[in-house]
Amino acid sequence: MTDYSVLVPFLPRRPEQLLPYAALVNWTRAERLWQGQALLIEPHQGFAYAAGEGFRVPAGLGVTLMPFRHPYEAALQARSLAMATGHPAIAGFGPGARSLQQGILGAPYRSPLTAAREYLTAVRALLSGKVVRLDGEYFTVHAQLPPAAAPEVKLGLGVLRPGMAGVAGELADVAITWLTPAAYIRDTLLPAIRKSAVEAGRPAPTVTAIVPVALERPGTDPAEVALASNAAHLQGPHYLDMLRRAGVHVHGSSPQDAARALIKGGAFVSGDLDTVCAELDRYREAGVDEVVLNVTGVYKACGHQAAMDDLKQILAAVTR
Repeated sequence: MTDYSVLVPFLPRRPEQLLPYAALVNWTRAERLWQGQALLIEPHQGFAYAAGEGFRVPAGLGVTLMPFRHPYEAALQARSLAMATGHPAIAGFGPGARSLQQGILGAPYRSPLTAAREYLTAVRALLSGKVVRLDGEYFTVHAQLPPAAAPEVKLGLGVLRPGMAGVAGELADVAITWLTPAAYIRDTLLPAIRKSAVEAGRPAPTVTAIVPVALERPGTDPAEVALASNAAHLQGPHYLDMLRRAGVHVHGSSPQDAARALIKGGAFVSGDLDTVCAELDRYREAGVDEVVLNVTGVYKACGHQAAMDDLKQILAAVTR
């Protein structure tokens, strides 16, 4: 069975803006509330605020960026989030773009795979209460997180391409994808995840797909909604490479043509309710364990109420 969850479709400027989405998760059969990296209201603090306002819903971070946070701080924040909400949390991490690594660290990771491997190893050991002695190429940790009773923290890793899928299979509890067509997950990412897990002698992580989605509405061009949702991703070399591997050819296209290619290639799900539900079901058929509904494009193009209406309709249809 595939679970369905909700992504906060904007970067909150005030923590109370999270509350309608936390309430939606609280009052429907949605599994959890997700946020990606935010540079306004920091995600851990936003979720803690919602919990303090009475919406103690399960939280997912998909993903926070490793250059911003030492593994010790990452483990501390993730456990604090689980304690504040009273629910198991998914703490997803990713190395970010090379340009971000350069800007924050002074140089990009020579090997993002090695950096991610060191990071997850350290965070997992810290969350287990172990004394950690790690002298890695990118991270040094000689510390222990004081033991405390807390809900489980599952470690997630952002996965776009087979190399990082292998690291997820080796170390993560959850592989988190973004803008990845269902067929690409089935044919490329899942085999890499499962192969690596077998080689590591451990169960394969579950797969969470964060899927951009929009219901059709009169007077609204689906390509404009897709572009509103993903314009920044269409500038990222790692996203462009993933889409090329998935057979979605957007490089060199105009922004509008690239957006139409996302829809045609199944990276952006759009249509009437029946069509959207059928397209989302492809993720279940592909082996995805959790689909996170991402209505960022609807929010940007049509506003909060339209985004909330889409979420309510889709959740009612897919969780009945």
